[in-house]
Amino acid sequence: MIPIMRFWLAIGALFGFVAVAMGAMGAHFPGVDDAGKEWLRTASLYQAIHALALIGIAALSEKRLTFRLSFAGLCFALGVLMFSGGLYARALIGLDLGPLVPAGGMAFLAGWLLLFLSAFGRR
Repeated sequence: MIPIMRFWLAIGALFGFVAVAMGAMGAHFPGVDDAGKEWLRTASLYQAIHALALIGIAALSEKRLTFRLSFAGLCFALGVLMFSGGLYARALIGLDLGPLVPAGGMAFLAGWLLLFLSAFGRR
């Protein structure tokens, strides 16, 4: 297994684990109001989707590693940290991180665009 493949697989698995844990917290944690529970659900859903995307990038990188593919993984990881992390902070400790959440959403979009473009790269 090449190192970058192992890296994205590990990050994807870790993000998947945290997404399930935070989703469960959103469903069962008594100290979070309804708005906070909705933020936790949204954050964990987006994190889970992008955890799977990172695992997909790990699988694709075994056959063909490109700059676009690696950068897509980076965008997905940053998106999880900013978007989901920002929503977790808001829901659990009331900390509004301002533009961090929408910036994370933009990172998700950039990652998907780069993944799309990697389909048309050199062979």
